Amino acid sequence: MFVLSLAACLVFSAACVIDPIYVIRPFRAQGASELAIALVVSQYRGIATLLSAAAALVVLAGYWRVQTIRWPKVVAAVGAGLVCVFAVLARINVYELMFHPIDRASFAAAAKSKLDGGEKVIAVVVNGQARAYPIRSMSYHHIINDEVGKAAIVATY
Repeated sequence: MFVLSLAACLVFSAACVIDPIYVIRPFRAQGASELAIALVVSQYRGIATLLSAAAALVVLAGYWRVQTIRWPKVVAAVGAGLVCVFAVLARINVYELMFHPIDRASFAAAAKSKLDGGEKVIAVVVNGQARAYPIRSMSYHHIINDEVGKAAIVATY
């Protein structure tokens, strides 16, 4: 009973962390229902994995008292530790790590750029100063912090 409970906590916590990352990863088609589920899991995974970690520690304490052989205790402790690791990982926004904004964009004159003639860009003109942000670059970072015409802007895609 203890081992099944601990395994359930481990599988549940792993699913809470891995499912949203798998479903919401970039450049992948997502179905409406799987995306809706991933977003709900993302919203509640912090408290869910915390409760799972607490349950795993309670189960580990009970198992530790009744088990007399050393190696199953160690395996159970490692499993409970992994549940706690998932509880910490559930609080890290991997998308902020993957899609960090560009804070220092570099620019070239349009004549000197290496863009294809048909390349799509986000064009901005502020106070007579123009910038073009290529969609190909924006699709990965999604955000560019810049200053155009002495005004701070955020270009996003």
